[in-house]
Parts: sequence; structure tokens; C-alpha cells
Amino acid sequence: MISLDAMGGDRGPATVVAGMVASARKNPDIDFILHGPKAELERLVARRKQLTGRVEIRDATDVVSMEDKPSQVVRSGKSTSMWSALEAVRAGEATVCVSCGNTGALMALSTIRLRKLPGVNRPAIAVLWPSRNPQGFNVMLDVGADIRADEQDLLQYALMGASYARNGLRIDQPRVGLLNVGTEEHKGRTELKAANELIAQAAPNGNFDYVGFVEGSDIPGEKCDVIVTDGFTGNVAIKTGEGTANLIGVLLKEAFKYTPLSRIAAVLALTSMRRLQKRIDPRRVNGGVFLGLNGTVVKSHGSADATGVSSAIKLAYQLAVSGFQDKIAARVASAVALAQDAPERETGTE
Repeated sequence: MISLDAMGGDRGPATVVAGMVASARKNPDIDFILHGPKAELERLVARRKQLTGRVEIRDATDVVSMEDKPSQVVRSGKSTSMWSALEAVRAGEATVCVSCGNTGALMALSTIRLRKLPGVNRPAIAVLWPSRNPQGFNVMLDVGADIRADEQDLLQYALMGASYARNGLRIDQPRVGLLNVGTEEHKGRTELKAANELIAQAAPNGNFDYVGFVEGSDIPGEKCDVIVTDGFTGNVAIKTGEGTANLIGVLLKEAFKYTPLSRIAAVLALTSMRRLQKRIDPRRVNGGVFLGLNGTVVKSHGSADATGVSSAIKLAYQLAVSGFQDKIAARVASAVALAQDAPERETGTE
């Protein structure tokens, strides 16, 4: 069962319902709990035969806007569709929550209502980044849940990211890299050097391969499958990447319009350009996953269209059927055990 916030996106509930329809057509096993103004949602769902008998509507009259402060939503957001969608996961009625709403508010509410897994200091947001790897994407975390991260946080990110890659991208033995200003072991802040050692120690029992420090150029590369970093660095990186991709798209269009000959070349290259567009289409990987909570939350882009919402639902369903939440809890528990055992090993009391 997927719990869906119908009201968080820029395009309104009709787009969310259209995304549900696209998912329902492809997968007959998905059922939904839809949260928002009941009368409006009933009208939208009633028009879609593909959703007959597969949607339960929960009435939620208020909406979390993109301008609302997280603290304000935590204090007075109980009647919102976002709160209601998270409550369904908290109560065990749904396995995953999907929302297109305010990221800060969603993270704050998720942390308050679902609680952090035992031993998790800071949850993380993981995203899929287009790459040259066979799977086509790399996992990167954290990209903005918290701007800080010490060595224990980075270790937990590595374990959670590896679990996400294993269950979300079906990579049996993910390769994990720690983002730094260089690959040499003497470079970087103190917490990065400490995390480098901790992640290397955890790799054999964590079912992943640790490749050591990686640089910014490796984020879309093929050196690793999971890139671990703090939320400040990750957020700057992802927004820089998005801006660069938009710039390249604009410059490419301008180049093809420059002369009559280039316009002819554009027509001849149309099939290849469409293939490239599909390959890097952000809607195909729409959804950042909140990791480290007692429940799985998928954050869809606020501007997502029906294709984007359907992609987020697909990811949510895939994580749900894989038993992802139980597996990631086990990985976090192993990180806590490793941290507790470390002083004993150092003093020779083990």
C-alpha cells in the first residue's frame, strides 16, 4: 500500500491522480491511500476506471505550501494532507509515503512522526544521479537533510546508501566512495579521514566494496555506485548539476538554430537527440528517498508531471516489496554495534 499526499505538488491533485493511473496500468498490485480534500479527490478518482477499487481516500482539508516554515507545519499542520499521508505509514497502514510537497516541512514532519531509527543521529536524503555505470545512475547522499555530518553519520550514510543501491538499483555488491577534495588519504577534514577508516572497516560485513575517497568528477562517473557526503556539499553539488544540465540544453538548442545547415543537422540528429533526452530525463528518476527513519518516505519534485509522479510511485513500490525498511534498519544497527565495539578493540578488552 502506497500513501500519497495529493496536495503538495505545483500542478495540483489532478497530476497526482494521473500519475497514479499510469502506475496502476503498469502494475496491478499497487493500491493507494490518497490524502487531501475528500470531495475533490473523489471526483478525480471516479473518472479513472483504472483506479476502481484500488484507492482509499482520507480527508485532509489543509495544504502545506512551499512557503510554509517547517517549524510552523510541525506545530499546526495536523489537518494537512502531508501529515495525514505520513500518519498512514506511522500506523502501519502503508509501507511508503510519497509527497511532492515542501522538502523541509516533509523532513521535519517525517522525523517527528516516524522517528529516527535507533542509533541514527541525522537522517539523509538520497537521490539518483545519471552516470556512466551500467545501471545508468549512482546513488548520492546526503543532499540536504542536514548540512552537518561527523564520521559516524558518514558511516551510517554509507551503509544506508549501499542498502538503497542494492534494493533500489538491484546492485548485489555496491561500490561506495566518500566525496573529498582529492583521492589522497592525507587530504580532507578530520571527520572525513576518520570516516574513511570506519567505512573501510564496515565494508566486509556490510556487503559493499569501499573504493576510498572520490572527487566531484566521479559523481556521474563509473568509479563507484554510491557517493557519500554531508548535506551541505551534496545539496550544492546536485543543484550545480541541475543548473549545468539546463545550460547545456539551452546552448544545444541555440547551436542547432544558428545556421540553416545546423537546422538540417538537427533534423538528421532528431532520433539520437530524443534518445539522449530520454536517457537524462529527470522524470525517470524522480524521487529523493529519506533514509534513517522508522518508515520510508519518497520526496517527488514539486513540479513533477504525471510521468514524474508515476516514477516516484514506482520507486516507492520497488522499495516496499524488497523489504527495504527492515534491511536498512539492520544495516544501521550494525553501524551502531561497530561504533560500540571500537573502544573495546582499542583497549584490548574484547
